[in-house]
Amino acid sequence: MMVAAGLFLLGGFCVIRRKHAVGVLMGVELILNSAALNFAAAAKLRGVPLEGQVAAIFVILLAAAEAVVVLAATLAIYHQVRTANADEVRELKG
Repeated sequence: MMVAAGLFLLGGFCVIRRKHAVGVLMGVELILNSAALNFAAAAKLRGVPLEGQVAAIFVILLAAAEAVVVLAATLAIYHQVRTANADEVRELKG
């Protein structure tokens, strides 16, 4: 669980400090991986490792879907404003 806490802190720092959309996405992925690791570790400590593995797989699938959506949105924004810097994108038009 210490490794999961370290991953969570590193991901939080990356989300706060990064301005590029892909950097922020990487931070969110670290946070989700720390949650998956915590699910697996907590379930193993409780003696039911299968529940933790199922929860970890669900978190991994959720992270993959989130990555696809965010990368698609980042590409669409990049095509419109020619930057992926989150601070420079002021408004989104449909």
